[in-house]
Amino acid sequence: MMKHARSGLLCLLTVLSVGISTVSAGEKEVTDKKDSVKVLQAEFLKLKFGMFIHYNMATYKGVQWVSGYQDPSTFNPGVDTIDTDAWADAAVSAGMKYAVLTVKHVSGFCLWDSKYTTYDVMHPDCPYKKDLVAQFIKSFKSRGLKVGLYYCWRHPRFGNPKKYKVLPPECDPSTHSMEEQNEFQMKQIAELLEKYPDVFYIWNDGLDPKMVVTADEFLAHIRGIRPGVIASANWFDWSKKGEPYVDIAVTETKHFPKGNKAPGETCWCLEQSWFWNKKFRPKKAQDIARQIDIANSRNANFLLNVAPDKRGNFGKASVKVLEEIGKIRNPNATPKSPQMKKLSEKTKKATDGD
Repeated sequence: MMKHARSGLLCLLTVLSVGISTVSAGEKEVTDKKDSVKVLQAEFLKLKFGMFIHYNMATYKGVQWVSGYQDPSTFNPGVDTIDTDAWADAAVSAGMKYAVLTVKHVSGFCLWDSKYTTYDVMHPDCPYKKDLVAQFIKSFKSRGLKVGLYYCWRHPRFGNPKKYKVLPPECDPSTHSMEEQNEFQMKQIAELLEKYPDVFYIWNDGLDPKMVVTADEFLAHIRGIRPGVIASANWFDWSKKGEPYVDIAVTETKHFPKGNKAPGETCWCLEQSWFWNKKFRPKKAQDIARQIDIANSRNANFLLNVAPDKRGNFGKASVKVLEEIGKIRNPNATPKSPQMKKLSEKTKKATDGD
């Protein structure tokens, strides 16, 4: 009898021990994940200064928000190859460490060859027919800069779905449910991460955790593909901008409050708005340098938008200001590559001609 009692007690203790070990392992896994995210956030904040590039269908329509499905032939830079090397050189001259390109904005038009839509740069009617995302990544990576991709989500409160499409025709928000839209968008995010392994950062516009996809669901999705990728998300609601709900909190054209503790990113425009307009002119280098310092002092990177024109080129005045910013922030810097020397010479000629 005593023997059986002791045996039963040992079994109970073993079960309890295994249960405690399982809980401890589970808690450790959660702790490890939190710690790994903190490392990613800390590494992100070390970058300090990056380039935002708003270039998509809106560039050719002279607007910030494109309505309807514009003809793919509209995306026509009129050149055989957009000079993304010049974008990267300009970023290096300013002292930037990373860049983010608008691979799908509210037009729904994609700058890569997506297997989920024909509404992209490889459409038969699009004159360009080159993977602009691959070009962008190659140019910036070759100069030692990190690369991120901007992706605009269909938010149910974003305008009239019959006017602003946001998603390609294969997932027109006028005819597809929110569930179908989210599934489509998650597939495209996965496609981007799988197709471009050098991407370290996904910049999400309109990804609301209550009305689109929860933060946990989204982060599990991207980290299941690439554990080391980091993400920000820009609230659709302006009153909530700057509040964190994924890895990085985002503000647009305003700073985080003093004493901000959330890892953040402050987005600013070098010119008057996000997409190119022939009337726009760049701000002064000293003013931008001051804004960078403020953002960095408030636990945020500074992501400065520079808008290419219809030919895919930065304006000469903007390139000049970027180089001036670099000199202000690092007066002893010298061009480190043939490309940079070439850019410096071009800038000098442009300055002499002004």
